[in-house]
Amino acid sequence: MFLKKVFSHRKPDFLKNDEDAKVIWTEKKPAPKKKLGTFFTLRFKLRPIMGVMLVSMIIGTVAGGFAGYYAGSYFLTDFISTSSIVTPQIIRHGDNVSLSTSNQDATIAVEQASPAVVSIIVSKEITTSYNYNNLQSPMDQFFKEWSLLPDDFFNGPRIPENWGPNPPEQPAPEEKKEKKEIGGGTGFIIFSEDGLILTNKHVVSDTEAEYTVITNDGEKYEAEVLARDPFNDIAILKVQVSDLSEIKLGDSDTLKIGQTVIAIGNALGEYRNTVTKGVISGISRRVIAGDASGASEVLENVIQTDAAINFGNSGGPLINLQGEVIGINTAISREGQLIGFAIPVNQAKQVIESVKEYGYIVRPYIGVRYTLINKDIVEKNNLEVDYGALIVRGTEESDLAVIPGSPANKAGLVENDIILEVDGERIDEEHSLSRSIQKHKPGDEVELKVYHQGEEKIVKVILEEYNKPTE
Repeated sequence: MFLKKVFSHRKPDFLKNDEDAKVIWTEKKPAPKKKLGTFFTLRFKLRPIMGVMLVSMIIGTVAGGFAGYYAGSYFLTDFISTSSIVTPQIIRHGDNVSLSTSNQDATIAVEQASPAVVSIIVSKEITTSYNYNNLQSPMDQFFKEWSLLPDDFFNGPRIPENWGPNPPEQPAPEEKKEKKEIGGGTGFIIFSEDGLILTNKHVVSDTEAEYTVITNDGEKYEAEVLARDPFNDIAILKVQVSDLSEIKLGDSDTLKIGQTVIAIGNALGEYRNTVTKGVISGISRRVIAGDASGASEVLENVIQTDAAINFGNSGGPLINLQGEVIGINTAISREGQLIGFAIPVNQAKQVIESVKEYGYIVRPYIGVRYTLINKDIVEKNNLEVDYGALIVRGTEESDLAVIPGSPANKAGLVENDIILEVDGERIDEEHSLSRSIQKHKPGDEVELKVYHQGEEKIVKVILEEYNKPTE
């Protein structure tokens, strides 16, 4: 009871008549609730605070801007002056703006070479069949693709052919010939006066196609294929114009690995004179190159580069920093990135001189099919020699090891003979038989060291001209 009285909210009995109780005890009444002001009342009360905040923000922004400007100018200037220590070597021409040696040389080289680079468009008449029975309107196709109803709903019921009268005869499919672009590549002008253009053989391999040359300034000319090299991926075209820019040919025998090179070409058959830059990654490579038709050929002594060679770049020039052609872009690797190959320009010089002098390509030949000896062949066949050119058959039955009536056949060479040397030069992967033969001319006599049935012997062969055109 005592606790109840103490903690009760009413006045205890023992304090009811005590006057002091009025002083020490008062009942606590709840404080009256404050009436909240309206939105407008609060807005006017906060206006001074908002004004102060707005002014502070403006002053802070202005002050920060000035501080950033002066600080940025100071630190940026200091960074530029410090970083200039590690920039590439700079060349200066008087008071002109300075450029890095590499960039300036590349720019000048491209400016010199680009006017002589052309795009080659391959066109051919294609036969197309039109079957009028199968023609549909766009609305028919729309309903067939998007309708949720059965197919026959819009097409109508199908009537058996033997019901009712004979239907009217429909026109037979019509064949129409249209000239279409079927391919493209790149080339470059080597002699302006004669209108001669160098490119790849596989770019102009179709003897029934027509070829159009588009120059760097957009002019179009009909082109004639003068020659296709039977032993290398090289061809020469001619246009009937004599005032075009020509490009200078360099020396591919002096190339070094790591040397900067530039590839120019009609990338993807769409982007004319696309420029890519890289280095020489390897020299004297031997690769097997194939085209879209399934044909393939062995390319020897080619240049490997990491300058991007895109589809359509075939036949374009690979130039050095002097703007000189040192190779003809010809192939890319499908298995790796930035692995391209170019034919050394020195291999094309003999072809060019031959076409200028005779009007066609004069090539000496010996008349054998061969494969270069390697470690795998030696181990599998227990050969006593580890180098040379092994005379072998091709993949087809008609691909004989020794061509009947050829210089090799006349000299007595047979299948499985190994040609070890040509005029004292060892035959191996760096010095192929084909390369050694192409150093000569038709009519030259060469001396071969041949490994025949376990013995070495010397055989003399008189080279002949390959497929001399009939008069």
